[in-house]
Parts: sequence; structure tokens; C-alpha cells
Amino acid sequence: MAEQNQNKGNQIDIELSEEVADGTYSNLAIISHSSSEFIVDFVRMMPGIPKAKVKQRIILSPQHAKRLMRALGENIQKYEANFGDIEEQEQFPSFPMNFGPTGEA
Repeated sequence: MAEQNQNKGNQIDIELSEEVADGTYSNLAIISHSSSEFIVDFVRMMPGIPKAKVKQRIILSPQHAKRLMRALGENIQKYEANFGDIEEQEQFPSFPMNFGPTGEA
């Protein structure tokens, strides 16, 4: 019984609201840093629209940023082991990214 109580002490109860669970789509991330923090701005760019909006900003300590980098790398390896290599574009698109023809109303 003592082991169960010790294990419960190491667990974190994380709450996920419906609004957050819906997620936020991003097709661009801009990363900047200072000596004390990393800032990741998640941006959504839409086809034919030259203006984009930051949808979420996450501010991390350098230690958390490094842990995130490692965790993301491990998850990419697991993904590719299950589903195959993720194909990358040889060159990143220049800004502004053009997703196709501009729609007119």
C-alpha cells in the first residue's frame, strides 16, 4: 500500500478544458529567445492572404525548451517507425508563402 501512495505522489492531475482540447491549427512556428526564455509563436497562414496571425504564444525556460526538443525528437522517431519517414521539402518557401489563387467574392 505504501508503494501505491508513493506512486500517486509522483503523478500530476492535468485538466484539459474543451476549448483547449479542440486545439489550434498552425502551419508556421517562429522561435526567438533571450538569455532567460524561449518564445514560440504559432502562426496560421491562409491561402492567398498576405497577412497572418499569431494564434498561440508559448514562453518556455531554456531547460523546458531543451526538454521539449528532446521529447519532440523522440516522438518523431516513434511516428516514423510506425508510419514511415516524414518527407521534407528541399527548400523552405520564401515569405510570404503563396498557397494558391486568391479567391474573390
